Amino acid sequence: MSFFNSIGRSMSRTPRGPKRSPTPTSATFQDMQPPPVPPSPASSGAPKPLYLCNPFVEAALVKGNFKTIVVLPKYVDIMEWVAVNVFDFYTSLNEFYGVISECCTQQSCPTMSAGTNLNYTWINQDRKSVHLAAPTYIDYVMTWIQNLLDDETVFPTKSGHDFPQSFPATVKHVYRQLLRVFAHIYHAHYPQILHLRSEPHFNSLFAHFLAFGREYELLDIKDVKGAANSPVGAGMLWEKWREMGILEG
Repeated sequence: MSFFNSIGRSMSRTPRGPKRSPTPTSATFQDMQPPPVPPSPASSGAPKPLYLCNPFVEAALVKGNFKTIVVLPKYVDIMEWVAVNVFDFYTSLNEFYGVISECCTQQSCPTMSAGTNLNYTWINQDRKSVHLAAPTYIDYVMTWIQNLLDDETVFPTKSGHDFPQSFPATVKHVYRQLLRVFAHIYHAHYPQILHLRSEPHFNSLFAHFLAFGREYELLDIKDVKGAANSPVGAGMLWEKWREMGILEG
């Protein structure tokens, strides 16, 4: 289904409750030793990321193909469906980042890294690409999205208020930025996810996010995989989960 060809009327929904900003836990990870990295295949010059290793890559709360939980429910407007799901993805990812944010500092993450040769840049007010430390970049992203969610002209919550014509393009931009936050956490902070024993929850959230994004054309494969010389680390999960039947092509 093409979301961009399905701009329809909006539907009323229950007003959203207040959102929570990332709130770090009191626990510290400074003395935590990450799980041992399994030996990499002989053909690979670098260790395989933990999130691609068994049993972590198979850890999930949902079994089967995620296609079944992203299809548009009967009688539900597509704009409303996309808006609600984007809000849920943002809220869940925001909470995950809040838990591990103590480990994401200016010193530990001086760039918004998402792969061995990949560092995302931020477009500033002068339309120039600038490198930011990951916590700064993520704070900018989450603040920007929160402001959009609170804007009734972008995400209407009252009956009789329609979604703007620019809504599909806005949501696609939001999705791209959320993907970058996911990619950074997988690349730089997956040991902390494992330490919290939250890999089934985080993997399921990411798989759901990918399946929904592809179903409604909110994600471009080039954003998921990255360039040949600077691949997105978490993008390899896309191929792995397709092979496992969790995601569709």
